[in-house]
Amino acid sequence: MRSFPIRTLVVVTGFVLLVFWVLFFSARPPLTTDPATLAGDGSVLNYCELPMLDGSGKIAADIPKGNTPGCAYSHFPLPILAECTEPLIEGADDIRGLWQGVEGGHIGHVERVEQCGRRVVVTSSGIIHDYGPNSSLGENTNDTQGSVLFSVGETAYCPRTSASMIWNEGVLDFHVFGWGPVVVRRYLDGEQLIWEYADGSTTRMKRICTLPADHKYPEPR
Repeated sequence: MRSFPIRTLVVVTGFVLLVFWVLFFSARPPLTTDPATLAGDGSVLNYCELPMLDGSGKIAADIPKGNTPGCAYSHFPLPILAECTEPLIEGADDIRGLWQGVEGGHIGHVERVEQCGRRVVVTSSGIIHDYGPNSSLGENTNDTQGSVLFSVGETAYCPRTSASMIWNEGVLDFHVFGWGPVVVRRYLDGEQLIWEYADGSTTRMKRICTLPADHKYPEPR
């Protein structure tokens, strides 16, 4: 009778160790973000001047996937989709721009949202989440969560993440792993962008034109 709990404990422990290995020690996703985009300074742009999505330039599938370098970018980069002019898909709201939390769980939070066609890129707090058709990787976001859990020597380890961003009746749903439950939601409420985060918080964000100086360099996470 005692062998059953022991076997169960062994199985559960093995599963936890496997998940931990996948999150922290599996091969990092290849960095496919354009080096010039990462090197550029996204803090000097006016984000109230948005590109015209008139189909005159590149489509989403022409542009390489943007993802997080290491555990975080060193400074706020240039937009991933700057050259993309593909019109938004039917059912997608236009939530492009720079947003700052003004009420709710994450006051002061700042994020940049880019869109064209079926593609959406969210850049904030050191991380780049890019979903949709591209020229270099799969459609789901494929990067890191940003928070450094531990370091070994000079190597920092942060968990890998993957998600899809699917429009559902005006709400942008983030499905963990691309097929799992919804963990994050974004949607417009009048002039504000609502951000429902995985920690249970809801944040109301207003549109701003320039990046606040204290958000150029991400805080250690």
